[in-house]
Amino acid sequence: MPGTIRLGTASPATQASTAETLAQIASIASRAAAAHIDILLLPEAYIGGYPRGTSFGCVIGNRSAEGREEFAQYFEKSIDLGDTVGNGAGAGEKWVKRELGGKDEVRGDGSREELERIAQETGVFIVVGCIERAGGSLYCSVVYVCPKEGMIGKRRKVMPTGTERLVWAQGCPTTLKAVSTYIRGTRVNLAAAICWESYMPLLRQTLYSQNVNLYLAPTADNRDAWLGLMRTVGVEGRCFVISSNMCVREDSSNGTGVDDAVSPTNGSVSRLRRSSTVTEEGHEIALPLSNSDARKKRRKSVIDENGNEIVLCCDEDENTRETAGGSAKQNGVDGTKSSVKPASSAYISRGGSSIVGPFGDVLAGPQWEDDDGLIFADVDFRDCIKGRLDLDAGGSYSRNDSFHFSVRGLDLDPLPY
Repeated sequence: MPGTIRLGTASPATQASTAETLAQIASIASRAAAAHIDILLLPEAYIGGYPRGTSFGCVIGNRSAEGREEFAQYFEKSIDLGDTVGNGAGAGEKWVKRELGGKDEVRGDGSREELERIAQETGVFIVVGCIERAGGSLYCSVVYVCPKEGMIGKRRKVMPTGTERLVWAQGCPTTLKAVSTYIRGTRVNLAAAICWESYMPLLRQTLYSQNVNLYLAPTADNRDAWLGLMRTVGVEGRCFVISSNMCVREDSSNGTGVDDAVSPTNGSVSRLRRSSTVTEEGHEIALPLSNSDARKKRRKSVIDENGNEIVLCCDEDENTRETAGGSAKQNGVDGTKSSVKPASSAYISRGGSSIVGPFGDVLAGPQWEDDDGLIFADVDFRDCIKGRLDLDAGGSYSRNDSFHFSVRGLDLDPLPY
């Protein structure tokens, strides 16, 4: 529709190699372009992998030779974007403008150039999580890839969560700088908070203070509570929110970033979430399991034309069930594959990608147990302005006459609309 921008996301799992993951990004971006998606968010650590359930052979006071080898493999699957360590900040604008070693010199392993090519050829603005190496350290990063200008920004996770700190270095808060793009005459101010950074109130305030109208939340959190946080961010920041998390099957090593698949026998806990449906108001309601063997079976669901999840009966034989949804493209759902998943499938991570509006309403998703579909929503960014009538967390509602907020090395002057 005139004046609208289509936001999209997906829940793909990391592939066995960087080349395969980049090829999958190209495929997803092509499908996104066919679905007229303007901005596409992909999960945290999607390139390189999220090492869920691995310990790299470390306990307090001891590291094993096998763990060091595992880390070496993980390091080799990370990407080199041609940036510097730079106290955790990299080279900043010099890296963006290709002023390191000359504008015509290719730095790194070519991943930057490949992502820029994909964005340019598809016309989709891509935001994707990656494991980036600089020097001898790894950073959990996010890159903003404009189809016209290439990479216009990159940020590194400032606070790795829990044992993520074992393998990921801390990024500098200066990388929290928001970026802007224009889509059909509309200015979009966007910035990413990576996973549990969204649980850091001052980090959220850093983004709100820059006047973002699109808050991006690539994550590895697949708990039910995550959607509640995303709805809070939408209301709190009066911004649109996109969250993306990998959907990883238990029988696959995809998404781990290391060769050995994570399974219940090596430290992972297979956790089954109850079936659910979504009301007209966007509230998710948990439903009882359809089978007494709760560890093996979950009720099936399809997505209706309004983007709501509808739970189906599971009494039929799986081999005779008629596929719901077929290949028809439904509202907010890429229908290239049915949303019904085999009952025998178990998941290390169930996904849960979603899109939320500036008043906290769920516009698309959550995308549970779907590792190859797309979800999207058509939005009008004037809704963010309408929300500022009574709440502007970075301006009139912040009482900045009484409270002073600053981030070392980062200019918080708000971007214009």
